[in-house]
Amino acid sequence: MIRTARVEDLSQIVAIYNQTIPLGYVTADTVEQTVESRLEWFHQFNESRPLWVYEIDERIVAWCSLKSFYGRPAYAITVEIGIYIDENYRKSGIGSELLLHAIHQAKTLNIETILAFIFAHNFGSIHFFKKYGFVEYGLLPSVAIIDNQKIDLAILGYKTI
Repeated sequence: MIRTARVEDLSQIVAIYNQTIPLGYVTADTVEQTVESRLEWFHQFNESRPLWVYEIDERIVAWCSLKSFYGRPAYAITVEIGIYIDENYRKSGIGSELLLHAIHQAKTLNIETILAFIFAHNFGSIHFFKKYGFVEYGLLPSVAIIDNQKIDLAILGYKTI
């Protein structure tokens, strides 16, 4: 079941996020986050910039966020998407459900463009988003360092209109 996240979900949201840090190809964070460190981040979400969770048997197993892009009013029609899935539920179809939910909801939220920022060596995520109609918007070469290696960032986009 997909529903809007509540503050009491934050520990499970952070735990799922922290699973991706050691992988080195999902997030630019290099140290584990805490509930306290993510509290301000959590409170940035609202009805027009939602944070959803995917729940199975009262347990959060994935989450999806739509956050404002670039933080300036002219970009109000554009968001950045994030999807994170518990390692025990990856490749189960939950990511697809969350992405399709986000695409459907974006139309009612006056969102015309959804951006996905993905490390270029994360071929699985790039393939996943392209499968649902995202296209390459650009590449930012060598903008991150993970494990002493420079990493490119791919930008993919989806038009909801």
